[in-house]
Amino acid sequence: MTGYAFPDFAAALVCASAGTLAYAVRAPRSSLLAPSIYRGVTTRPAIALTFDDGPSESTPELLEILALQRAPSTFFQVGANVRRLPDIARQVAAEGHEIANHTDTHPALYFRSFNFIYRELAAAQETIAGITGREPRFFRAPYGARWFGLARAQRKLDLMGAMWTTIALDWKRPAREVARRLLRGAVNGAIFCLHDGRATAARPDIRSTLGALREVLPELRESGFHFERLTDIVCPMKN
Repeated sequence: MTGYAFPDFAAALVCASAGTLAYAVRAPRSSLLAPSIYRGVTTRPAIALTFDDGPSESTPELLEILALQRAPSTFFQVGANVRRLPDIARQVAAEGHEIANHTDTHPALYFRSFNFIYRELAAAQETIAGITGREPRFFRAPYGARWFGLARAQRKLDLMGAMWTTIALDWKRPAREVARRLLRGAVNGAIFCLHDGRATAARPDIRSTLGALREVLPELRESGFHFERLTDIVCPMKN
């Protein structure tokens, strides 16, 4: 029996390590690889709507919905998309929404070097600030996947990581199902992750996102919720 003890222990250790790494990389609540938040204050009925992968040609239609519902939001923009559609990026900022960093070209960051990660964040930061006049304070990793070296990159750029309480899956689910996910996740301080683009694709189809929001936002308001930018829903946590 002694001969089998070490292999069994080693296998268990490998499994435990793999599980910890998976949690660190992908779990919204994890801050093991970089400082990160996943919800706001829970003392008031506020929800933060956040949108990844924009700007896109579809973003103006989303902005119309948000204006109608008085829903200031946070947009995690991709540097390459900001350079491609500078007027739309500026429109997002001009309408009072918060601009955040979603890397420059939307790569997966796992198995990447610190230098690669830093260049992606820094290039997006420079592009967004130069075109919109807004210096992002939050960062969200593409695909929600963090990696070693990200904490150092965030620190150098004074960025806080931001994950989510509920992810809408709006890039692959129909509007009705997206709406149900959001309604189930509606709690004080919730951070919703949706998308106004599809990585760096031109003219993305975001009809599922738009349809879900048209249904959900009035219902959430009727239930007593209001909407805040990420800065506003998170900042009281620091006091």
